[in-house]
Amino acid sequence: MKAVRLHEHGGPDVLRMEEAPDPSLSPDGVLIEVRAASVNHLDLFVRRGMPGISLPRIPGADAAGIVREVGADVRGLEPGRRVTINPGVSCGRCDFCAGGNGSQCLTYRIFGEHMDGSHAELIAVPAHNVLPIPDDLDFESAAAAPLVFLTAWSMMVTKGRLQPGEDVLILGAGAGVGTAAIQIAKLAGCRVWAAAGSDDKLERARGLGADELINYRDEEFDRVVRKRTSKRGVDVVVDYVGADTWVRSLRSTRRGGRILTCGATTGPSPRTDLRHVFFRQLQIIGSTMGSPKDFRDVMRNVFRGRLKPVVDRVLPLSEARRAHELIENRQVFGKIVLTP
Repeated sequence: MKAVRLHEHGGPDVLRMEEAPDPSLSPDGVLIEVRAASVNHLDLFVRRGMPGISLPRIPGADAAGIVREVGADVRGLEPGRRVTINPGVSCGRCDFCAGGNGSQCLTYRIFGEHMDGSHAELIAVPAHNVLPIPDDLDFESAAAAPLVFLTAWSMMVTKGRLQPGEDVLILGAGAGVGTAAIQIAKLAGCRVWAAAGSDDKLERARGLGADELINYRDEEFDRVVRKRTSKRGVDVVVDYVGADTWVRSLRSTRRGGRILTCGATTGPSPRTDLRHVFFRQLQIIGSTMGSPKDFRDVMRNVFRGRLKPVVDRVLPLSEARRAHELIENRQVFGKIVLTP
């Protein structure tokens, strides 16, 4: 099969389009013909280099396509079914999995990071990671949804406990997780504050339901928040930007409020004044991906049209390098999808 592979870490130029061995099918697995696969910031981190990644590696956590073959022990799925996948794999047997917290599993793995991913013509996945999709949902949208909507849903609904009427500040509102987070916050009945680095992205965020807009290239977003809320602050801050925004996120949160984080695109080591945390009694909640139940809950809302994946553009798989460059240069609103 043809696939994008990494043989070394580095810039976008290390991505190679080449022939790779077809994935092997296990008795409890499903072989999928990939029709669409999206690009996430995770793919950029894998390409640059992360601990524990073995090479060569096919990146890509999200996929949608058609079932080609099923393992001997698989029931309820047959060749020809249109499907998408849960991008995270847990053991299903440990204490964490038994408690419904699959993403806390000690053997938790993500496609494209810990094992070969979806930026290829074929991908083999465990049958329990496969979810059939409606006939009226196109492959591109089905591939753009899983990782970002699962991440945002688990972070905001399951762990963050959003409540109707709360003020929710979303940083990086033009990214994949940001566009999902805006819609989930609106679905929960919240007032959404969207912060992004361009007026164009903010207007598009308004189209997704954002109520308050802040261009953090022109203004210090924490000062804007405190001014517009009469110094109260917002109830919830969603910050997966990291080092560049963390201190201002602490200042933007009301006393007793919550800061939710699922990433650190600008660096993992911000400066933190602990006095902001303990004196103002802030809750800092970390989240990675989500449970199988989270995945089915959020995808049900996608299938019903209550949440809509945002696809910035569709590129052929051979242009994976360009996709990485566009994301690094912040020239994307939502997701880039690759098609083999």
